[in-house]
Amino acid sequence: MPDGRDPQDDAPASARKEGDVDALMDIKQAKGKDIVARAVTINRPANELFAYFRDFSNLPAFMENVERIDVLDAERSHWVVKAPAGRTVEWDATITEEVDGRFVAWTSEPGADIANSGCVTFKDAGARGTVVTATILYDPSGGLIGKIVAKMFQREPAIQARRDLRRFKQLMETGEVATAAMNLKQYKEEQA
Repeated sequence: MPDGRDPQDDAPASARKEGDVDALMDIKQAKGKDIVARAVTINRPANELFAYFRDFSNLPAFMENVERIDVLDAERSHWVVKAPAGRTVEWDATITEEVDGRFVAWTSEPGADIANSGCVTFKDAGARGTVVTATILYDPSGGLIGKIVAKMFQREPAIQARRDLRRFKQLMETGEVATAAMNLKQYKEEQA
């Protein structure tokens, strides 16, 4: 994605030294006023990470608040995401730009509960693996009050982006996501 950044700078777009918010993302049909960007280095090749991520039905495996993603066709998907107070929010998303193995960008369709857009980039980091950067623009449900409530319930996108990327790293490097919760086998052994 050509954005004029220093090729040695793998910081997320929101931490960029130069440029303003309008220039942070080169996303067609960008939607959202608030920006969140997080990055993580994963010790796997970029093409493997991209292939797993691009199959959106895989995302609930590491995205804690995503209940499900229904893939509608090659470019469209329907998202159901947990929100504060036991609610869910839903939207349809369309891929707006994609370069195989390098990045995928999307935007929510009209009528979304939360207008959003973003992109995830996969940049080769040599022997370290791949730098995966997620940049998301969104309009918080309920404005500032909604954003505060979401933060209190740990459902705010900035919190979730960091956690989800950490879980993506765990899943891709070890084959599982670490959790403090007991799995079914452990529960049965403790009950015996």
